[in-house]
Amino acid sequence: MSWRDRKKQIQQQVANVFDIPRDLMMDLPKVVLVGDVQVLIENHRGIMVYTPETVKVSTTIGDLAVTGTDLTLKNILPDEIMVEGRIKSVIFTD
Repeated sequence: MSWRDRKKQIQQQVANVFDIPRDLMMDLPKVVLVGDVQVLIENHRGIMVYTPETVKVSTTIGDLAVTGTDLTLKNILPDEIMVEGRIKSVIFTD
């Protein structure tokens, strides 16, 4: 087992023991989808692509692609992005 795998395992155990949300303990992205009109992405690493049809952001576990129509960025904060428009899909890619 590599050091990275062992570190993740320990972080998961600590999160379980102390009842800490995993997205905080393990620096995982948190994605909240509100109907088909809004996506909130927390713990991102930056915007890679931004068009009216696609918003792609980097996360610690890969890229997150939001596709749809009339997509706009409503909030852009250091650790949070809000995408609004007509959401068709939200997909993690490697």
